[in-house]
Formats: sequence, structure tokens, C-alpha cells
Amino acid sequence: MASANRPLALQWTTAAPVLAFVLLIGTWHRPLPWPVVVLVACFLAGAVMSAVHHAEVIAHRVGEPYGSLVLAVAVTTIEVALIVTLMADGGAKNAGLARDTVFAAIMITCNGILGTSILVGALRYRVAVFNAEGTGAAFATIATLATLSLVLPTFTTSKPGPEFSPTQLAFAATASIVLYGLFVATLTVRHREYFLPVTPTGEVLESAVDEAGLPTVRESLASIALLAVSLVAVVGLAKGVSPTIERGVVAAGLPATVVGVVIALLVLAPESIAAVRAAIRNRVQTSLNLALGSALASIGLTIPAVAAASPWLSTPLLLGLGPTHLVLLALTVAVGTLTVIPKRATPLQGGVHLAVLAAYLVLAVSP
Repeated sequence: MASANRPLALQWTTAAPVLAFVLLIGTWHRPLPWPVVVLVACFLAGAVMSAVHHAEVIAHRVGEPYGSLVLAVAVTTIEVALIVTLMADGGAKNAGLARDTVFAAIMITCNGILGTSILVGALRYRVAVFNAEGTGAAFATIATLATLSLVLPTFTTSKPGPEFSPTQLAFAATASIVLYGLFVATLTVRHREYFLPVTPTGEVLESAVDEAGLPTVRESLASIALLAVSLVAVVGLAKGVSPTIERGVVAAGLPATVVGVVIALLVLAPESIAAVRAAIRNRVQTSLNLALGSALASIGLTIPAVAAASPWLSTPLLLGLGPTHLVLLALTVAVGTLTVIPKRATPLQGGVHLAVLAAYLVLAVSP
């Protein structure tokens, strides 16, 4: 995957994350004027593209579905740190940030990334084929975790408002981490074959790795380190521009939930690009592993993290969704179930998922 004509240290995929990390150090906890915000945005884009490259190097080395898991967990772990940091710094105005960001991640992954991947794969190869056993198991876990963590707080009565009591929050956090652990075990150990790409005839491809040109151990280790640097830079720079985003949202008269949407879009950019590139290569199952794995990691890691941090937060933890978002979540689960069952999808299914995402974005701006 790495260029054979240029030393690793001289490649842009090495320079971009390093320079972005240096910029992060120079701008950390400092007010940013508009010219610096533009510079940060440019380096943020470079770090995103570099993260995609290094994730693909790692995936090429270890094969599927491990490569998808590496990127999803790495991105989400740093996303969780960003959410907790913003909640700790933001006070009451960020009480719903975890809910807004997690729900945005669900909508972006289960409708945006999934829909785009299916649309690209189906347009290029007539139909997009995938393994319904693994995809269905992942989607069912997402639906369960989303209901336990984001739907139930709206209807519980132990505390006023869309908020869990301490006992309920502890249960939701425990259920999230246990179910995510079971998913990872299923993905990597018990039923790995359910998450491998399939041929148009339904035959499982035992290995998605082309042994020719396999990255060396040195290149793979370098990519692991540079992926970590890239993701820290992406999330750190996103945090740096978040005050500018918040001011822009307020100046435009938009709801505060838009901040969570923008953060989720920035953080999920590496998975989005990697998923589309996999779909172009007719690896739609890899795209779905990225999409659904990211959604699962977002819930399974964020809810336990904010639950553990809640005693030290100066704001209540609002997790319950409002009526509009409850309807969109129910629609996403219904449409996703019907998409997964046939084991193949046409451009129509991709378009339907993208229409649900578009509705979410429109209603986020104009509730």
C-alpha cells in the first residue's frame, strides 16, 4: 500500500498527520481567529485522508473484518474523549451533547455511510451483495443498544426529563459494554465468516487480502502509529474549531443539536471515505462492517464512558430522544431491517437510506 518509490518519512501520509499534530499542540486551548480556523480545517482534511490511508494499510495486512474494527474502535475511542471533554468544559449547554452526537453517529452510519455504500456498489455492479447473517446481527445490536440508551430515558419516571436515574444509567452502561463485547467476539472469533465479503453468487471470500504486495511488518507498525496520530489530530483539531462552530450555530439561529451533528460528521469522515472506497472495489460487506461497527462502537463505548464520568460532570446527563428523533430512529430500524434481509440491494435501497439521512439533517436545522 505504501509507495515503493519514496521513503516512508517523505510521503504526504506521514507528513500530514505529523504537521496536523504539531498544529494541534500550537492551537490547544487558544482562541482561534478566522485565518487560523481555515488553516486548521485544511490540516484537519489532510489528517482525515491520512487516517483513511493508514487504516487501509492495516486492513490490507490483517484482513477483514479486523481492519474495519481497528478503524471503528480507534475513531470512537477518541470521539468519546472529545465528548467527555466538551461536556466537562461546556456546562449545562452541553447536557445533551452525548445524546446528540451518538444519535447523529447512528443516523450518519446506518443511513449515510450504509446508504452511500449500497448506492455506489449497486450502481457500479448492478446490485450490492453482502452477508445478511453478520450485517443483521450488527444491526439488531444497534437497534437494541439505541433503544436501551436513547429511547428508554424519554419514558422512565424515576427522574424528571429525558434522564436516567443512577441505577438505570448503570444498567444501560453495563448492557452497552457487554453487548458490544459480545459483538466483537462474534466478529473476530466465533463467526468471523459472517462478516467477510461475498461474491454475487453468495460465496464467502475467505480472505479479502491480496497476498501480492502485502505491507511489511515495518510498514504496518508505522501505519498503526500514524493512524493514532491522525485520529488524535482529527479529534483534537475538531475540538479546537468547536467554539467557532458553536458561535456560527448561534449566529445562524440554529438549534444547539447541530453542534453534535457537525462533530459526528467530522469524526466519522475517515470511516465514510474508507467505506465508499471499499464499495467501489465491490467490497460492500467491508463498507457495512465500517458503518455498523462505528455505530456500535459509538454507543457501546460512549454510554459507559459518560456514565462513568457523570459524577464529575457539572451538568445533568440528558440521553432521551425527542419525538422527531424517535420517529427517525424507528424508521431507520424498519428500513435497515428490510434492506438487510434479502442479502443484496439495488440503488433504490441506498437512495431510501440517504433520504432518511436527508430528513434528519433538514429537521436538525429546522426542527
